[in-house]
Amino acid sequence: MRHGVLNVDNLRYRRGVRTGADPLQSLTARARVVIEVSRGSFAKRKGDGRIDFVSPLPSPYNYGSIPGIVADDGDELDALVLGPRLPAGIVIVSPVRDVVRFIDGGVADPKVVCSAQPLTAAQRAGIERFFTVYAWFKRGLAVVRGSTGATRFDGWTGWDAGDKTEQS
Repeated sequence: MRHGVLNVDNLRYRRGVRTGADPLQSLTARARVVIEVSRGSFAKRKGDGRIDFVSPLPSPYNYGSIPGIVADDGDELDALVLGPRLPAGIVIVSPVRDVVRFIDGGVADPKVVCSAQPLTAAQRAGIERFFTVYAWFKRGLAVVRGSTGATRFDGWTGWDAGDKTEQS
């Protein structure tokens, strides 16, 4: 499958091994994000392409991961990219604006928020509502799967690029 100039036929997703380091320490002012779920899609897929979660509502954001940075759940660090719909499989580089604190099954699962422009109060409120509702659906999925542990939106980190350099 081809999307513009990016050939995604050979695109591979790595499932990392947690090193114990805070994944946000590796985050830079600009992140390279592989889009896995296009804005408007209903299905959230795992890195290997399997469907992980089907939402009753379409995703209001492009959703993906940052290759090479592994979160506590063992998957690459999740990222939202605000803006127009992007095709699944495309790789983009975008400024990091903040990080959502999210707990999934009792495990920290931060979501990096990327946008070409600084986040507005309305965008922040929309992201908060989305993850509050998303947590509710994820808790229901956990019951069906027999999983335990808290799942919730837990605020913002207040992450600041400061003097961080661009991700290569």
